[in-house]
Amino acid sequence: MSEALSLGTEKLLAHVDDHGIGWIVFNQPERHNALSLEMWQGLADALAAFSGRDDVRIAVMRGAGGKAFVSGADISEFDSQRANAAQKEAYGRIAGEANRWLARFEKPLIALIEGYCIGGGLATALAADIRFATPDSRFGIPAAKLGLGYEYDGLAKLARIVGPSRARDILFSARFMAADEAHGMGLINFVVSREDIEAEVVDYARRIADNAPLTVKAAKFALNAFERGGRQQDVEQAAVLVDACFDSEDYKEGRRAFAAKRTPQFRGR
Repeated sequence: MSEALSLGTEKLLAHVDDHGIGWIVFNQPERHNALSLEMWQGLADALAAFSGRDDVRIAVMRGAGGKAFVSGADISEFDSQRANAAQKEAYGRIAGEANRWLARFEKPLIALIEGYCIGGGLATALAADIRFATPDSRFGIPAAKLGLGYEYDGLAKLARIVGPSRARDILFSARFMAADEAHGMGLINFVVSREDIEAEVVDYARRIADNAPLTVKAAKFALNAFERGGRQQDVEQAAVLVDACFDSEDYKEGRRAFAAKRTPQFRGR
């Protein structure tokens, strides 16, 4: 039975399905799901809620309407929400909190991309661990055509994924890329037809949800630590998380299930 979350906005929807998948839907299709201030707030609230629930094993982000994942920031709000330095700071606090949740979300996160994935939408998708896209999806960061500046963290993430040379091309040219080119440079993991993408994502997410949560958590932390440069405190914390796996009831269950040739039932403890 699907359970909807109350986020105080209709522009970002969230629910938990009966297989432990938390769904986040950017729901402003008339603007190609451009991110408004209340959507940034809703994204932070949804990720915080999923983070605190043991029954949520994995989360999936997608856009409503089938024409866009997210087409960037909602520029129509700029005159009212980002017209001066004070408003920019207030806007930045809310968007920054959402981006911090994307960066520190401990559970696996998938982006299901149909259509445009542009600007802040691409940055949001890159915060996911795995990205699926339809063949007609389009990717780009048109900041240079708008006079916008991009923060260091977002640019560093892009460069880590595609390499500095390709990142320069994407940012300096502000051009759009087709899904096959984006796949070739590692921006997305899988290209799947529109007819099959939702079923493929659900199947993939369920396979992850069935795995040992502590093992997946430890692996995600270690990989994120590697991306950050392998700082000593991160290496030490990664070791703590590995020890937690070996001390867990799930490790015992995994061994018992292997010996009995049955499917393990992991509990995340």
